Amino acid sequence: MKQEEISIKPLSVNEAWQGKRFKTPKYKAYEEELLLKLKPFKLPEPPYYVEYTFGVSSPLADWDNPIKPFQDILQKKYNFNDKDILEAKVSKILVKKGQEFISFIIENVNDRFCPF
Repeated sequence: MKQEEISIKPLSVNEAWQGKRFKTPKYKAYEEELLLKLKPFKLPEPPYYVEYTFGVSSPLADWDNPIKPFQDILQKKYNFNDKDILEAKVSKILVKKGQEFISFIIENVNDRFCPF
């Protein structure tokens, strides 16, 4: 399929919902666990390329649902702004229940390997 371009301003998540959104107890527990499990490391300078792989056990899980909560927690842990992410790759892998996972890479967009 040829790449298609549509002349329209993309709608942000913030523009899509009215009013304040509140974190659920499940989100708060997820955030707490992730903040404990994420290992400290020094981020490269922006702009960023990120790669996220979500191992999910339900074939009904949307590939994009885990991105925003996970990315917001990464920002909190590593003190960066997601406005500095210029490029990303996201993958969803089906795994057995109990074997769910998340893996990620954060690199300077100019330092990553480009085969072409």
